[in-house]
Amino acid sequence: MERVIALAGNPNVGKSTLFNRLTGLRQHTGNWTGKTVAAAEGRCGDYRLVDLPGTYSLLPHSEEEQVARDYLLRGEAEAVVVVCDACCLERNLNLVLQCRELCQRVLVCVNLLDEAERRGIRVDCTALSLGLGLPVVGITAREKGSRERFLAALDALWDAPAPPRRSPPYGQALETALRHMLCLAEGESLPARWLCLRLLAGERLPASETLRRAAEAERLDLGLTPAAVEDLLSAALSREAARLTALSVTGEERAYGARDARLDRIFTGKTWAFPMMLLLLLGICYLSIRGANLPSAWLSRGFARLEELLRRGFAALNAPIWLEGLLLDGAYQSLAAVVSVMLPPMAIFFPLFTLLEDAGFLPRVAYNLDRPFQRCRACGKQSLCMLMGLGCNAVGVTGCRIIDSRRERLLAILTNSITPCNGRFPLLIALLAMFFAPAGSALVPAALLSLILTGSVLATFAATALLSKTILRGEPSPFVLELPPYRRPQVGRVLLRSLLDRSLFVLGLLRLAALLDAPGRFFGLDGAILLAFLLGLPANETVLPILLMLYRASGGLGDASGLGEIHGLLLQNGWTGVTALCAVIFTVLHWPCSTTLLTVKKETGSWKWTALAALVPTMMGLILCAAVFSLTCQLR
Repeated sequence: MERVIALAGNPNVGKSTLFNRLTGLRQHTGNWTGKTVAAAEGRCGDYRLVDLPGTYSLLPHSEEEQVARDYLLRGEAEAVVVVCDACCLERNLNLVLQCRELCQRVLVCVNLLDEAERRGIRVDCTALSLGLGLPVVGITAREKGSRERFLAALDALWDAPAPPRRSPPYGQALETALRHMLCLAEGESLPARWLCLRLLAGERLPASETLRRAAEAERLDLGLTPAAVEDLLSAALSREAARLTALSVTGEERAYGARDARLDRIFTGKTWAFPMMLLLLLGICYLSIRGANLPSAWLSRGFARLEELLRRGFAALNAPIWLEGLLLDGAYQSLAAVVSVMLPPMAIFFPLFTLLEDAGFLPRVAYNLDRPFQRCRACGKQSLCMLMGLGCNAVGVTGCRIIDSRRERLLAILTNSITPCNGRFPLLIALLAMFFAPAGSALVPAALLSLILTGSVLATFAATALLSKTILRGEPSPFVLELPPYRRPQVGRVLLRSLLDRSLFVLGLLRLAALLDAPGRFFGLDGAILLAFLLGLPANETVLPILLMLYRASGGLGDASGLGEIHGLLLQNGWTGVTALCAVIFTVLHWPCSTTLLTVKKETGSWKWTALAALVPTMMGLILCAAVFSLTCQLR
């Protein structure tokens, strides 16, 4: 019999790591009905695990907290597992206590015991279990053996009858009010004591009119506002969490270890924070481009040998010349050129970038960018969405859900596509290497870093500031960011995830290029380039394959299996340094891919904001291209 288990926990407690270890590849992502918050579900033996959004509390102040609380209220889960960080147990216990008074079967999973031990913190899970009246299991999710220990504790939940729900003492005044209300709460659909507490706090929940009026009367008798009742509840939970921590945690509990404190002085300090950010990004760009030379040569030779075999096969089958030209001279050579030249640097860049995220560096980058976004009258959380956009703009748009304010969420959504996503990087690297710096030169990664800074960071700041002063006026909200500890990244998992997420697609078409040639020339481009970007709407990765096929169809080189050959093909079709510069600008600043646009529509519920999300980066790119082309024409 399948049992449904909900996984709850604060952000950065390793909940997703545990979920992935339990479910492996037997998982999928969906959306809660009527909500924009994504949920992951997976299977592990007889259990269906539901990974709830990371939340600090079931007293909802954000959509994530509301979704997590509503799911538990629906009663679909037969048990709840609350994952806690052993390094900051007291704060995590707040959520445990709230789940304990709402749900009957609760398992507390104390994770990251290895990090706690390194910091001199020891958690007595037996003492914690006795204090809570709940089963507690201690694990380190990424280590072997933790999965079996966790599943054994989960199986043991069903060996005993469900214990009664328990609540911490909320003080004499509230307890008296609760006793008066509980006699009226029989037959309600929600847990009686919990429902009475929430009604006292002024929350609108399904309840009889009699019970609602009783809650208002009791609150008036106490002389309290709903906010004051909320404060009393929060204070009682905090006291109980502190008491339980004193019972079960020993050793020197610190927010950061000595090593983390030293690293934070470098990566978040006033002097070194931004220089170190630049050096890290420059190092990633340099390793990606220089490290791609050897695998690029291997791929090029491999594709050439495969092409010989394919041509022999076509000859043996007496295939028509037009078919051989279409499949080999057109589609195959275009695909071979793009894969051999562009896939290696992309396959190096994104695993390296993901390793920085896994090690805890990217949250520090977001912390450093908070103040500039506040000056643009936006929320600092937008920096996290911008960083997500480097991987995929659709993911960046989805990530904007973490921003509570609708105004600030729209700012982040409309400007996210200014960030060049992974689909644009291969084309950028190729253009920089072919037209502006020798292949393998240190100038290429430096130029790529400059494009990231100008196209992603500075242009995002400019567009955000403009929108926040015009159609999306308002004041910024505070940004609360919990910096995770520096961790040794999980290299194997990161490489697998990063490499499997990248793919190339191939399309083809020609006639429309002539119609677009005149407007293309005005912006320093040509019709084929504009058409390639238009047809590349499904995925930015397809722009160069389409462009190569368009140029070959109009009469170009018969073979282009490497960077030099691609360069020759572009020169033969009228490319100059100015064309390449305008193409680089338009690669960074143009409309998002179709997946991102559909994600914007889903997030905003409006085609107006979707159109604006496409218009903002496109207009910036076209204006810059026209300005560069006009200036160079005047200088000649």
